[in-house]
Order: sequence, then structure tokens, then C-alpha cells
Amino acid sequence: MASDSQMLNLVIRDCKPIFEGVNSLVDVGGGNGSLARIISEGFPHMKCTVLEIPQVVANLQGTKNLNYVGGDMCQHIPSADVIILKLILHGWSDEECLKILKKCKEAISSKGEGGKVIVIDLVINEKKDEHELTETKLLFDMLMMYLTTGRERSEKNGKGYS
Repeated sequence: MASDSQMLNLVIRDCKPIFEGVNSLVDVGGGNGSLARIISEGFPHMKCTVLEIPQVVANLQGTKNLNYVGGDMCQHIPSADVIILKLILHGWSDEECLKILKKCKEAISSKGEGGKVIVIDLVINEKKDEHELTETKLLFDMLMMYLTTGRERSEKNGKGYS
């Protein structure tokens, strides 16, 4: 979602320590690459790759430190120091999420210590969120269950993946 990624300009500026020592990054299911583009501009030394289905990236042009790879995240994720899953896991069942996360682990396992998988997704927290926010998240949850095999998850649900 390109519009969401524009907000990340501020986040990346304020969260530089997350990317310290990182030389490569893969944005899995990164669409047109808006998130990876923002990161590559903020960290010009970092090699950023967008992994997306071939028809989405077929005509996209990369830059010196941003490239596009057509592929299937369930089959292979290119090797990198950091793997980002932005609004990906909520579209998949728990079993499929575990398979995707295992592919992420394989992609960073050869890098030794310091590899990261960053998951950016909605988290339902009925006790801490305001009522309207919880209501909105639950609507997204119903939408994901209707359209996909996935769902929005709580913090407790997410802990089962680590």
C-alpha cells in the first residue's frame, strides 16, 4: 500500500537504529516497491529487493540499490540481512504463515547473527485499544476471513510464530 508507506518516511527517520549494520533487505510482497524505495533512499548503502509476483514487477525499473524480483514467497525468498512482511501474514492461515516464516528464516539463516524478520501488520488488542479502533480492526478481520484464508491476529496469536 503506497499511501501507508509515505508515513514510513517519518518512522524510518526516527528508527535508524533498526537498520544499523544492515546491508541487504527484501520486502516480501512489496507491490510497486514504495516501502523499499523509501528505505533505499534513507539508507543508500543498503541493497533493497522487492519480491512480488512476476506480473506486478515485470515493467518496474530499479535503481542503484533497489531491484525487483518476480517470484513466489512460498517457494523462495532471496537471501538478505532483513526480511520485511508488510500486511502479508493477515492474508494467510496460521499454517501458511508458519511456512512463509520458515522461508524467511531460510533466507536469513546464512547471514548468522543479526538477521531480522520485520512484520508490519494490524494487531487486535481489545483491552488497550479504543473501542472504535478495535471495531475497525475487527471489520478488517471479517474482511480477511471472507476474502482469504487469513485473519487479523492478537498479540497473543502472534507470539505463537516466534
